[in-house]
Amino acid sequence: MTDKILIRGVNWIGDAVMTMPAIRALKKAYPGSKLSLLVKPAVASVFEKNQDIDEIILYEDRFKGIFGRLKLAYALRKKGFSKAFLFQNAFDAALITFLAGIPERIGYDRDGRKLLLTNPISFNNDDRKLHHIDYYLNILKASGIPADCSDPWIHLSIDERLSARNVLSRLKRPVLGINPGAAYGSAKRWLPERFAEVAGWFIKDTGGSVVIFGGRDEENIAYEIDKRLPENKLFLAGKTSIRELVSLISECDVFLTNDSGPMHVAYAVGTPLTAIFGSTDPVLTGPSGNNNRVIKADISCGPCFERECKNRDTRCMYSTSSEDVYFGIKDMLPSAKAVFFDRDGTLCRDADYLNDWKDFEVFPDIESIEALKEKDFMLIGVSNQSGIARGIVDEPFVKEVNNFFIDKYGFDDFYYCPHGPDEHCSCRKPEPGMLFTAREKYKIDLKASFVVGDKDADMLLAKAVGAKGILVRTGKQQESEHADFTVSNLKEATDLIIADG
Repeated sequence: MTDKILIRGVNWIGDAVMTMPAIRALKKAYPGSKLSLLVKPAVASVFEKNQDIDEIILYEDRFKGIFGRLKLAYALRKKGFSKAFLFQNAFDAALITFLAGIPERIGYDRDGRKLLLTNPISFNNDDRKLHHIDYYLNILKASGIPADCSDPWIHLSIDERLSARNVLSRLKRPVLGINPGAAYGSAKRWLPERFAEVAGWFIKDTGGSVVIFGGRDEENIAYEIDKRLPENKLFLAGKTSIRELVSLISECDVFLTNDSGPMHVAYAVGTPLTAIFGSTDPVLTGPSGNNNRVIKADISCGPCFERECKNRDTRCMYSTSSEDVYFGIKDMLPSAKAVFFDRDGTLCRDADYLNDWKDFEVFPDIESIEALKEKDFMLIGVSNQSGIARGIVDEPFVKEVNNFFIDKYGFDDFYYCPHGPDEHCSCRKPEPGMLFTAREKYKIDLKASFVVGDKDADMLLAKAVGAKGILVRTGKQQESEHADFTVSNLKEATDLIIADG
């Protein structure tokens, strides 16, 4: 019998992003289950294309009040859920699932709701000790469910990425995205004039452009920055939907933000970011992953977790200088260029889950790609290896083959995704996770790079990051509508890249 599991999601975008690893772990623990997410409309779109979630149930305004809650509980009861995991801390979350008659109700025993839970998890102010990603994962761990930590990932379609790229197409690269707002309160907001100062330096120093983001209630703050920048700017505060905001942030080369929802969006789409913290603590809500910088003043009164500064001087924000912020941004700007190569069917014959050296056959013209290094291109391999997850390919052998290309043909690095397609990871092509890892390590400008491969997944990968895709007809696929170029072999691909570059 299929488990029907309800997740009561959280109400803020940043918190919603931080629940994604727990949702992924839950789906992995119950692979045949149907996961339904009950969440407010304001954050629902963040999960719109999340393949770990089978159904989104909107907690709409019509469910307010006692009669509204009874109506929602009745609707949930009819769906026949066997379990409910409460990521939201409120009493309301426990009450509704109790009224819905869900047999197992799992969540922290806070806010007076212990008696409404069948599996209350002890709470001792742990939200002031754990990063919030771990805070949500701990709900599963405390229930005996394996829950490995992973980085949050917001799935975007190719159409969403291309639409956002088109919006920014008139801007000069590199593009700095700026988010000067923070819904929590003014104690989390850096000074608009300093945002403007950093933006002005960026435009002058790099020849690039700036995009100013913000919600409808943050337009005045955004305008304070916009009016100080005479050119090479795009004002988008109050003009985007949540999905548009997510995809536009993904197209920025670097992102500058306060501790806010858009900060969490930025790392969850792989955009390098610099985050400024004031009243809050990056240990608890800081950006996940390594491709980011946190700037926080070391002062005695912080972190205070107040919405407004009780001292009325917001000294934590005044103590954060424009110079410190700008150098943090500049240090993470991409500058190198690379050619990313698929492996099986592109560099060597596709042996259908290569797992033995006797089946390994490198294409004869592979030595031609060494000419790319003379043109300052890095050579990086990116390969889907789902055979590892399926148990038909040995991971040590995959590493041996990949290292062969590094040792023999001068590849700078070689990445592989060991997951199966049902795991919906960020690294399985055409998702761009492997390229983002390479960008982080080597500061690669993906839009100045190429992807060479023999499948649609490779060409869609190129589209996802704005690189040029070259299909080689050495694999099973001879054409791709997503390719920028189609060639017969590696020699032709190399010649094309050199001529184009």
